[in-house]
Amino acid sequence: MPARKRKSASVAEHNTDLVKRGRQSVDQSNGGDAEHNCKSQYFSCKSNGIKLGQEFFNQPCVCLAKALIGKVLVRRCANGEELRGRVVETEAYLGDEDKASHSAGGKRTERNLAMFMKPGTIYVYPIYGIYLCMNISSLGEGAAVLLRALEPLQGHAAMRKLRGARRREGSRPLKDKELCNGPSKLCQALDVPRAFDRRDLADDPEVWLETSPGEAAPQEADLVTSTRIGIESHGEWAAKPLRFYLRGHPCVSVLDKRAEKPAQQTSVELTTVSETLE
Repeated sequence: MPARKRKSASVAEHNTDLVKRGRQSVDQSNGGDAEHNCKSQYFSCKSNGIKLGQEFFNQPCVCLAKALIGKVLVRRCANGEELRGRVVETEAYLGDEDKASHSAGGKRTERNLAMFMKPGTIYVYPIYGIYLCMNISSLGEGAAVLLRALEPLQGHAAMRKLRGARRREGSRPLKDKELCNGPSKLCQALDVPRAFDRRDLADDPEVWLETSPGEAAPQEADLVTSTRIGIESHGEWAAKPLRFYLRGHPCVSVLDKRAEKPAQQTSVELTTVSETLE
């Protein structure tokens, strides 16, 4: 029993430290030019990562959604500049049975065809007619993972310019943590176009995922499991715990305070970070 208590205390201390360091890192980076000065306290910021191949994507949707946390999305622009962001939040969409999925009931359309293609296929779709969201297909008929938020690591100035192009003139400057803290925001910040739809993330020269050699993946205790965002009209599927994010990370789009509390506490307290694109 004493050994278990010590282990539990160690995990709690680790998570508390992770939260404090993450908030400090983003707060510090907001005060200056972080273009070539990665501030992440969660992971190393080396750019010599290992490109993730087909075998990484060959896993069930929920497993892939969790495995993506901590990986780095890289976008090579036309001018050769590489933009990098760490995945800190995802959502799983399970396909046929999932009433909130674009592929619910096994329905295939011209729009969602990428969800039925091999794991690692990019699925980009428009929302509200003007914004885009990026997904990655997984194992499972019509299953895919939505990328909800990134921690900017490299190319902050370019990301800020790309995001600013869609904002009103005279809007306040964006903080680093606001560059990619939403599915449409990250597509803007990394210049992800609709043309990326159906492309192979494991073998594409303009966009790919990396992992740092020797870097430990986040543990289950570091992840928060919560409900997905913006699908309230889909009945019981709106309550399914299919969203995952890095506990305490300031770049997460929506915090679920109830999910972060001990299981015996049942009071509901959702803090929503606006995803309104000015």
